[in-house]
Amino acid sequence: MIFNKCEQVLWADAWANKWFKIKLITGLCLVAITLSLYPLFFDYIEQRNGVVLNDFLLDKLPARNVSIPVFTIIWGMGALTLYRVIRSPRIAINITWCFLLIAISRVLSISLLNLNPPAQLIPLVDPLSNTFYGGKFITKDLFYSGHTATQFLMFLCLEKKIDKILTLISTVLIGILVLIQHVHYTLDVVTAPLFAYVCYKVSQWLLKQF
Repeated sequence: MIFNKCEQVLWADAWANKWFKIKLITGLCLVAITLSLYPLFFDYIEQRNGVVLNDFLLDKLPARNVSIPVFTIIWGMGALTLYRVIRSPRIAINITWCFLLIAISRVLSISLLNLNPPAQLIPLVDPLSNTFYGGKFITKDLFYSGHTATQFLMFLCLEKKIDKILTLISTVLIGILVLIQHVHYTLDVVTAPLFAYVCYKVSQWLLKQF
């Protein structure tokens, strides 16, 4: 890492560090490129015919539209994270590279595990998130859950105890809610924190290498 966790680093000081500047700008550019390609990728996967998993939990769980709670939690935690990013360049660079790796790893995992959506799926209405999908609801971006993984990513990258408590709670709630809406299989949700943790550790390694 460029800065130790015990250091209180201001943006002016961080921006004066050449390597911090290079790493942050590189990460942001790669995130922008990856997200710009998302609509093409999701158009492609929607055309594929995959398999439907046997999911005991979903079979027992009546489908309900919980789009509003999902939207509220996701963007509430997103606002908290943005506030912390503005105040901490260390959090900013960690979040950037972790999010990049999650975005890339989801493309790989979705490509490798070709799934059709659960039978009782109810479209998740989130006008902000859907912009990354080309403005439409995608049903086959299943393994693994990006909503759950992103919440756990915030838990890993934020530093204050209260932030970690809130984001851990939000991770559990989002995992439960996307299952209630049947937009994911149980497998997608329970593996999401593991993928997020691996992406976090890899990002820490990458940031030390250059």
